Amino acid sequence: MDFASILIQTLNSLQYGLLLFLVASGLTLVFGIMGIINLAHGSFYMIGAYLAFVLTSVTGSLFTAILLGIPLTFAIGALLEWALFSHLYKRDHLEQVLLTYGLILIFEELRSLLVGDEVHGVDIPALFSASIPLSDVLSYPVYRLVISGVCIVLALGLYFLIQRTRLGMMIRAGNHDRSMVEALGININMIYRVVFALGFALAALAGMLAAPISSVFPNMGSHVLIISFVIVVIGGIGSVWGALIAALVIGFADTFGKVLLPDFSGMVVYLVMAAVLLWRPEGILKKG
Repeated sequence: MDFASILIQTLNSLQYGLLLFLVASGLTLVFGIMGIINLAHGSFYMIGAYLAFVLTSVTGSLFTAILLGIPLTFAIGALLEWALFSHLYKRDHLEQVLLTYGLILIFEELRSLLVGDEVHGVDIPALFSASIPLSDVLSYPVYRLVISGVCIVLALGLYFLIQRTRLGMMIRAGNHDRSMVEALGININMIYRVVFALGFALAALAGMLAAPISSVFPNMGSHVLIISFVIVVIGGIGSVWGALIAALVIGFADTFGKVLLPDFSGMVVYLVMAAVLLWRPEGILKKG
């Protein structure tokens, strides 16, 4: 591999890892703070991608689709938490798995009825449709750089929200001791609703951003769900910053694994997971 090829794969790894972080950060918040094993989280990613397709078809603009999609998915997440997930906090994990697996089937059937089973494409905004030349024959799409930039901004925003705001303080307190938070008069149920809705919106936003480069197709959330759980486990359950590190590690391992070890590319991610867990069984970072 020449320098330009290595640079392209490095940028691809960063973009893929940061996009995975958007999905996994929502999952680790819900799993680590609320104690919910949400198998439907990959479906939230799929919903975002299909919303990008539908809203872009209606409005003619991916920007408008995202601006409309973010509050819409946040509202859907809040509604799901109120109607379904709020009843699971004191239930065992088997009941959580059964409900969330059922949601996967429901979302897939709704997707089939409303949009069909065809593969769809979403146009890259004209503003970001150019490529940056890296050599005489190789170039890198501007839109992928935009995705990386958006994910970095959102990661910093998530850090600020959790570590520097009153809401973040209540989220962290509810994470450590729900009973004490309730005793202080804080509506922990509302905090959980916001956390779940935020997790839904982050996963859906990742789907909306990825739609132009990955296309939109049935069951597209399944692979993302598996990789997201891998990231949550090796990053440290409940640790957002561990999820960021793990997502970048997985992004590099998966991207370069497909280039350097194509025959074993399907195994690379899980070999990395096994190596990390042998080194640190609790994950890269502890909960926090």
